[in-house]
Amino acid sequence: MKIVTAILSGIFFLLLSVNVYSQDNVNWKKVKVLVYTKNGKGYVHDNIPSAVASIQKLATENGFKVDTSADASVMTEESLKQYTMLIFPSTNNDVFDTDVQRLAFRHYIEAGGGFVGIHSVTGTERNWKWFKNMMGGTFAWHAKFQKFKVKVIDAAHPSMQGLPKEWEKEDEFYFAKELYPGTKTILAMDITSLNAADTTQRNLILKNAGTFSELYPAAWTNYFDGGHTWFTTLGHDKKDYADPLYVKHILGGIRFVASQVKKLDYSKAYADSRDTPLR
Repeated sequence: MKIVTAILSGIFFLLLSVNVYSQDNVNWKKVKVLVYTKNGKGYVHDNIPSAVASIQKLATENGFKVDTSADASVMTEESLKQYTMLIFPSTNNDVFDTDVQRLAFRHYIEAGGGFVGIHSVTGTERNWKWFKNMMGGTFAWHAKFQKFKVKVIDAAHPSMQGLPKEWEKEDEFYFAKELYPGTKTILAMDITSLNAADTTQRNLILKNAGTFSELYPAAWTNYFDGGHTWFTTLGHDKKDYADPLYVKHILGGIRFVASQVKKLDYSKAYADSRDTPLR
């Protein structure tokens, strides 16, 4: 009897691990996203139009709705409550004009909203602690654009479906600071695969890698302050947004967040300022 019980328990936990992401089917007809493209002063990625076009194509192919805006005035409770998730493609620096808009964004997350961040979003709102915690960290430095290895950490995650276990990709290897411990890494970049022949680059890699010796987070999820977030550091090259493998990665992130977000409940939005301490 003990042997049978042990076997059944083993099967149960195996099935649980296999199906941890498969219990939620997405009704794409009910999904509506806002692609927000405003950038603050400073560097603006030329990949943004390509990212927007790629997401619009995914919307057409999968049957979900998509709005786009670069106008911070869209950040109101009345406007945001219609969306399943907000997608920030390669945004950088301050993307809100006022703290009232920041608070509306925070209330949306607290109400159970979704967020997808692509590539440089850790460089967004660098002076807002809450946003940096939601992102999982803030931009520190990236190595020169080059080929390096990317390794799947959580093969069961929807955004890892169809990706090879080890993926050689040409991109920017992003490092972060002020790391938030609540994130779950699902994809990692191999530090040892970076070209460190240049002394300056090698020293910067060692400095920014910190206590990470081999693998460094490339994509992660964060259930934060009531909201559901997915982020990938990959996607610097505008050609990525026509690459079937990378686009599959992005669609998987969108699918994951859509599966987590239920009906928004603004009664759970508690912050009275952008910097209200986390509950």
